[in-house]
Amino acid sequence: MTPAAISAVEAGSPAARAGVTTGWELLRVNGEAIPDVLAYRRELNSGLATIEVREPSSGEVTTFSVEWEEPGLEFEEVIFDGIRLCANHCDFCYIHQMPKGMRKSLYIMDDDYRTSFLYGSFVTMTNLTENDLQRIRDEHLSPLYVSVHTADEAKRAELMKWWDTKVPNPEATSIRTMFERLGTIDFYTQLVLVPGRNDEDELDATLAYLASRDNVLSVAAVPVGLTGHRGHLANVETFDEGSAADVLRRVEAWQQRMLAERGTRFVFASDEFYLTAGRELPSAEEYEGFPMLENGVGMVRDFLGQRLPAVSPSVPLPRKVLLVTGKLFAPVLDAAVAPLRQVPGLEVEVRALKNVTFGEVTTVAGLLAGRDVLMGVAPGEADLLLLSPNMFKYGTQTMLDDRTLPELQDELRMPVAVGGTDIAELYASILDGPAERYLPSFGFSTHAIKEAARQH
Repeated sequence: MTPAAISAVEAGSPAARAGVTTGWELLRVNGEAIPDVLAYRRELNSGLATIEVREPSSGEVTTFSVEWEEPGLEFEEVIFDGIRLCANHCDFCYIHQMPKGMRKSLYIMDDDYRTSFLYGSFVTMTNLTENDLQRIRDEHLSPLYVSVHTADEAKRAELMKWWDTKVPNPEATSIRTMFERLGTIDFYTQLVLVPGRNDEDELDATLAYLASRDNVLSVAAVPVGLTGHRGHLANVETFDEGSAADVLRRVEAWQQRMLAERGTRFVFASDEFYLTAGRELPSAEEYEGFPMLENGVGMVRDFLGQRLPAVSPSVPLPRKVLLVTGKLFAPVLDAAVAPLRQVPGLEVEVRALKNVTFGEVTTVAGLLAGRDVLMGVAPGEADLLLLSPNMFKYGTQTMLDDRTLPELQDELRMPVAVGGTDIAELYASILDGPAERYLPSFGFSTHAIKEAARQH
């Protein structure tokens, strides 16, 4: 049993009437230990729930019951017994490539099926126990988000390098076995593609297998992400224009086939493949609702898709606005704001920042830290500096190295703000100044939402 800290008690609720206050702990519901909020909701959904709570300083235990009624409790975390850790040592694991000195949560190798169900984080399933499998089926924790990488079992083992001592159920290392045993569960899947390892014909073979599974709803093809901090790790190449174009050719061929067979394109390539290959991005309709936006699939098209406001010389002039972003997105952003350069007296500069924190091989905006901004922007060189919301931790003004937006503003001695979550908001920020504080709807890593839920 792991007590769950209670963060709030609704006024007038059954819990409040029982004397429960913030800071107490949940012990059991219906005599069962409760490992997470999913189990808590399961017991409440049985209709009659007897709830045991404890005042931690005195150890006094209080019991109260509810019948088809909300107890009125909120918890500090959604996972009570601790995040499940990864059993793998993948050649391309981003956590193994992290520089020193970042916040502690960014080094946690989480691989928890519960946060996959709750928040859409991708898991490998290699650490599932028989009890986990039974629970997923019994409680129908669907859909889950799963990192497949390849359907070739031997190649998957070679790519992921799981530790036998950390795998409680050897069956769980077989992705095909897991999809079969969890046949009633739907899956969104991703393939982290590594040049020469699981792309080219191997990509086609994996997509053929996944397309044969009715419970696989969609596939995201994303390129391996590398940093300049690989140290003792295996040599891994990045995609160039030619290899990225080959991935897109294969993905688009499968999209045409799946549209005919399933009525959906089924497989989607991340934006990085299109930008690296110098290809035009698909239309918004071709992303079919952006089901895996947070995986980098369609983020650029979604950003560019909003109707632009009227451009008029209403800004206080003269004025220089500096937009900073990663090297990959900079050309796209520069073209998107080109119409603003027709406004007399308005100077708009897009600057691609060098990523000192993770190394120059890292080119995405979401992995720029505060120190990268400080090294790429001179104090007072613009009237307004606008940053991407994806450079900040979910729901906050804090960057990867824990610098905050107000701190950047103080150090740079000029106004600094988040430009907006789409091109229309960015235009408004440039023309009229940032009228409101834009915060990211998702952050700079797969940990973003879990951090907001205080999982780390």
